[in-house]
Amino acid sequence: MPMSSDTGLKARIQADIAEAVRSGDELLKSTLRMALAAIMNAEVAGSEAVVLSDEQIVNVLRSEAKKRAESAEIYEQAGRTESAAKERAEIAIIERYLPAAMDAAALASIVSEEVANAAANGHSGPKAMGVVIKAVKERVGAAADGAAIAAAVKSALA
Repeated sequence: MPMSSDTGLKARIQADIAEAVRSGDELLKSTLRMALAAIMNAEVAGSEAVVLSDEQIVNVLRSEAKKRAESAEIYEQAGRTESAAKERAEIAIIERYLPAAMDAAALASIVSEEVANAAANGHSGPKAMGVVIKAVKERVGAAADGAAIAAAVKSALA
């Protein structure tokens, strides 16, 4: 059932911050505060303030998780395993608020259907990539990462 913004993801994160403060969980508290700050920054980023939908919040959280993964890689390459471990712990916390990722087989099935639809409409080869990616994103919503969709479409069209 779709959630309204009052009972949605942002409210859940705010409630979990309060719980983390009460329980004294510093990592959870700091990670969720950072995530909430990223959401609030996204809400005021445009020419006028907006309230993000849960799907838009998921995209912000995915972006935050990706930043942490990149940071963890850099820390590991620099031999800073403790910092890398902290980044990975933050990713695990952020992932609690992301929908379960669609498995590769289900994504590939949708991609092949959309490739066939695009071909039926006269779009084929690499030129169909944009059309197919857009159609797949509309179907899977937040269940698959944009990079995963692009990679699946690229290999299907190759």
